[in-house]
Amino acid sequence: AAYFEPTGIIQLLLENPKVDLETKDSYGRTPLSWTAENGHEAVVKLLLDTGEVDINSKDSEYGRTPLLWVTRNGHEVVVKLILGMRKVEVNSTDSKCGRTPLSWAAENGHERLVKLLQEAD
Repeated sequence: AAYFEPTGIIQLLLENPKVDLETKDSYGRTPLSWTAENGHEAVVKLLLDTGEVDINSKDSEYGRTPLLWVTRNGHEVVVKLILGMRKVEVNSTDSKCGRTPLSWAAENGHERLVKLLQEAD
């Protein structure tokens, strides 16, 4: 559900105490990882506001955090939401090629994200 951003469905799921927000798929990715990568601002905010998601959770395939995924794709508002979390690891590296959010943002030409990440460091 998190992949396609059906915000209403996500809200209903969040009201169910049995829903595990850290459930991982076959790639080891969480709902936060998918929604961040795809720039689904409203759902990312809903998930972060629960206080029950691991902002630094790494997937099992590439070892990327939600911040690593979102900086690759350049979703500035979502980057700001994630950077607003106290415990976010701004300089985390992926296990596939040792890249950081800053290096992904720079390589993909996301100049404003580069500045945000430098300021957050």
